[in-house]
Amino acid sequence: MNILILKQLAILSVFAGAVLGAITLIPYVGYVSFIIAFVFLSAFMIHYMKKNDLIGIINPQEGAIYGAVIGVVSFAAFLVILAPIASLIGLIFKSYPLGFFGYLFNNIGSFFFATLPLAVFAVLMSALFNGFTGMVTAWVYELVTGIKKENNQNNSIDFEIK
Repeated sequence: MNILILKQLAILSVFAGAVLGAITLIPYVGYVSFIIAFVFLSAFMIHYMKKNDLIGIINPQEGAIYGAVIGVVSFAAFLVILAPIASLIGLIFKSYPLGFFGYLFNNIGSFFFATLPLAVFAVLMSALFNGFTGMVTAWVYELVTGIKKENNQNNSIDFEIK
């Protein structure tokens, strides 16, 4: 597991999650951006990184790990951007764009007993779904290219010292 790749994934995931969190407030586009952030963002991120040669050959296990990291970080950023903006809209206009969940964001008592556990559960579910999507994406890349990563490829060295 490459730490540099995980850092790059985390930074890209924060940016993508924040953008999708802001887009979710748009009425009809919000449903699509929520599904993308919750399920499919890891496929888009892995494809983007492979297209720009930021990531090499990965096996499905690494794809699942990368997808889970993408899911946790991006959906946490998604909620950090979405919750305050939805709460402000609810306070200003007295209508909650997220329905009951927008109401939960505004009550401080329900925030700690209902909203925070729901947010943690949603982040973990996003990790699960994005992990599966990342695994499938890595498997499809492996299937299409026909190149499999060897088990000991992480431990190999490129040069020998004599």
